[in-house]
Amino acid sequence: MLGTGLIGMFYTQSLHEHRRPDRVVNVYSRNAERASSFAGDWNIPRWTDNLEEAIRDPESDVVVIGLPNNLHRKAIELTVECGKAVLCTKPLAMNGSEALELLEMVEKAGIFHGYLEDLCYTPKTLKALESIQRGSIGEVTWARAREAHPGPHSDWFWDPTQSGGGAIIDLGCHCIEIGRNYIGKEIRPIEVMCWADTLVKPIKAEDNAIALIRYETGAISQIEVSWTFRGGMELKDEVTGTEGTMRLDHWLRTGFEIFSARETGRYVAEKAESASGWLFPVGDEVNALGYQHMFTDMFTAMDNHTRPMENFYDGYVVNAIMDACYLSAQSKRWEPVNLPVWQGSTRPAGKIGPKEYDHAHWLIKEEKMPDGQRKVILKIKDTGKIIQKYIPE
Repeated sequence: MLGTGLIGMFYTQSLHEHRRPDRVVNVYSRNAERASSFAGDWNIPRWTDNLEEAIRDPESDVVVIGLPNNLHRKAIELTVECGKAVLCTKPLAMNGSEALELLEMVEKAGIFHGYLEDLCYTPKTLKALESIQRGSIGEVTWARAREAHPGPHSDWFWDPTQSGGGAIIDLGCHCIEIGRNYIGKEIRPIEVMCWADTLVKPIKAEDNAIALIRYETGAISQIEVSWTFRGGMELKDEVTGTEGTMRLDHWLRTGFEIFSARETGRYVAEKAESASGWLFPVGDEVNALGYQHMFTDMFTAMDNHTRPMENFYDGYVVNAIMDACYLSAQSKRWEPVNLPVWQGSTRPAGKIGPKEYDHAHWLIKEEKMPDGQRKVILKIKDTGKIIQKYIPE
């Protein structure tokens, strides 16, 4: 386990509490005291503040990277040299070109690689994806993912020389990949329009951003991210299709609500700002945030020599989309997504289009009227004229 921050803690907790015999056998931190303390807390037999020593540990066969973004490359290079499987937290890299180099590196070495994008593995998301893939809402036309909170826990996130950016690279990577899953990973992202600004925080990176990502079918993925939202953490998805709609709220409305007039000072949930007033605790955070399902998928794929749901290729695509977001935020124009390597569908994607009512008409709308009759609004194919009909029951 490389890293002893919040993400390293969640990863270790998930592995030790959920996954069969898998255990962290060595933990690395840049701070020796922190490494020693973390190892004691989680009953890890060895710890070190030497990155190479941790990766080369002969008793480990998988390296899990939970380090600042600017350290991913070095850790992946050392892991490739050792021929071990590598699982890397989000985002994969500082930018799209670095992400492509890392993808090519692990593919050339032939090692197992997984992209630890936990929010694609939440129980609600997995259930929604299963329903969408069965066709329950038809073709997806629009997906919206929002993540907003008061800002990240560690200092390095706030320094773009270490992180590569601000709220986009921290939160947007989640939202982008959630949208890709809902719309379909086989469908190519084409271009991006993005607004980003530094509204509140005294930093050299964006603390708020909104982006539209257009896909080859015409579908739009909308992402909204903020480091200045007050009141906890919002994790929301909405998905609209030609035959239905879905809404998911992962965090603030958990079904568990408490009002407390006392300030206990106790931890409530990730990014919760207070321990008094109205509180929305989360019963099992590592499960609700997708960590358990994510590691189950990773290790099951490793055991079966198959591809996990999220790997370095997905991380590379996300980095490329984020590059386009940053370009668009500067240019104020739609910017193309640069994907020199594309592993999705190479066949031209059909545009989302109208539904045929019969051989002579396109269907615009169908509804039940107050008098019980069914009303349809149609477009005549030959003339283009729009008409309406009442259909007796």
